[in-house]
Amino acid sequence: MAKKYYAVKVGKTTGVFNNWEDCKKQVTGFSGAIYKSFPTFEEAKEYLNNESNEIESKNITFEDVADDEILAYVDGSYKKDTLEYGYGVVLILKDDIIELFGKGENPEVAKSRNVTGELFGSIRAISEAIKLRKKKIIVFHDYQGISSWANGEWKCNLPLTIGYRDKIKEFRKEIEILFVKVKAHSNDKYNDLADHLAKKSLGIEK
Repeated sequence: MAKKYYAVKVGKTTGVFNNWEDCKKQVTGFSGAIYKSFPTFEEAKEYLNNESNEIESKNITFEDVADDEILAYVDGSYKKDTLEYGYGVVLILKDDIIELFGKGENPEVAKSRNVTGELFGSIRAISEAIKLRKKKIIVFHDYQGISSWANGEWKCNLPLTIGYRDKIKEFRKEIEILFVKVKAHSNDKYNDLADHLAKKSLGIEK
C-alpha cells in the first residue's frame, strides 16, 4: 500500500502526520476537524501553508458539538443607498441553533462596506460564546480577512482592522478561538443562512 501523509488543518493538534493512527488522535471527537491525505510530505505541507485553501464544511449535526464549545457562521452585507453595513451570525450549540443579526452606519467604518459587517459579525459571535461561558469557538467565514487580520497574517492599516485585531486578542484571554474559511455561495446550509441574515438586517430580501 502506498504511503500517505495526513495534514490536519483544524484539530486537537495541527500539522503533518505520517500515519493514520496519529492523525486519527487529532481529529476524532474534535468537531469541525479539517484534514486531508496526500501522497507526499511536500504536498501535505503546502496544503497547510496555503491560506487560499477553502473548505466546504460538512453538514454539522448537534452530535458534532461538544458541551463546552460553539460553532459559528458569520457573514456581512452592505446597502449602498443608505451606507449601512449589516451582519448575520448562526450559532450552533449542542442542543440549539441561534440566529443573530444587526446593522450599523458609522461613516468611518462603513467605507469598508460588507467587510465591516463580516468583522462585526465575528465579534458578535465570539461575544455571545463568552456570555454563554463556552471554552472554545470555531468561526466559519468566507472572507479571508476574518482570520488573517485576527491572526496577524495581514497587516492592519485601518482603525477598523486594528480594532478588530485588538478585540480578538482580548477575547483570546477568555476563550479559545479557531477560524475556518469556507467557500462562499457553495450551498453550505449555515453559511447561506448567515448570508441571508446579514441581508435581512438591512432589509434586503433575496
